[in-house]
Amino acid sequence: MQIQVLKSKIHRVTVTEADLDYIGSITIDEALMEAANLIENERVDIYNITNGERFSTYVIRGQRGSGIIGINGAAAHKAPTGSLLIIASYAIMDFDEARQWHPTVIFPKDNKLAN
Repeated sequence: MQIQVLKSKIHRVTVTEADLDYIGSITIDEALMEAANLIENERVDIYNITNGERFSTYVIRGQRGSGIIGINGAAAHKAPTGSLLIIASYAIMDFDEARQWHPTVIFPKDNKLAN
């Protein structure tokens, strides 16, 4: 049996830009991506703490150290600039492997990694 489990989570980051005219996705600071074990084009679920909206999209790499969290395309209506988010990705694995699995969870401060 295989199950889906939390793989990566960025807890409580703020949307720094929202671009309705971009073709879609979420732009994430490359340093945050690496710390959270996310890769470009990976599917993520977005949980908007500010307004309760939830949606899925894919990751694109943002400038390292910029703190960028950019919501692009139609999703910008669901998470405008200033929204507080949780970003999560999931993995499918064997039930026995999942029992031993530990997700990568980061808690940035002001959209930057703590020193």
